Amino acid sequence: MKPLTVADVLSIADYERIRSRLRPVFIMEKNRRRLALGEHLTFLFENGSTLWYQIHEILRTEKIAERSAVEHEVETYNSILPGPQELSATLLIQYADPAERDAALRKLIGLERHLWMVVGGQRHAARFDEGQISPEQISAVQFIRFPVGKIEAQEFLELANAGKVAIELDHPKVQERGSIKGELASALADDLREE
Repeated sequence: MKPLTVADVLSIADYERIRSRLRPVFIMEKNRRRLALGEHLTFLFENGSTLWYQIHEILRTEKIAERSAVEHEVETYNSILPGPQELSATLLIQYADPAERDAALRKLIGLERHLWMVVGGQRHAARFDEGQISPEQISAVQFIRFPVGKIEAQEFLELANAGKVAIELDHPKVQERGSIKGELASALADDLREE
């Protein structure tokens, strides 16, 4: 996928003028790119459009307008874009109770060695941002890449629709499996076409 540049970013004022029309479109796009894994783990698969929206939302919320700060945000979000033959996702580990969340984040130490994307009969290990993991606990937001090997978008879609594409977690404390199908499979196949 083509990295975003500062030239792709609207001013806060320009974004504010069109936000009410764009917001429902991007919420719908994010919803079709979402996969729940059990009760507390949600994957939001990212592409250039979702990251463009996220950059604008953070700039608006934080009132960031200085060019160097905007460049920093663009650079940060570009690091999440999937590269060739991979998919990327933001993993949100969500608990309503902060104490329960903190306990779960300590319990999930080692998560980076137990998360897989299964495509056909092959398991592909997730690659985590090591800066979000420590020996004491992991972060509630993780940026993950799933290398999927040399698979064509159409083959990926066919395998997904046959129930042969999934995210698996085989952590000693938590085991979950979530199938990738339907709209999510179509969105991810489109991502693979954009390489």
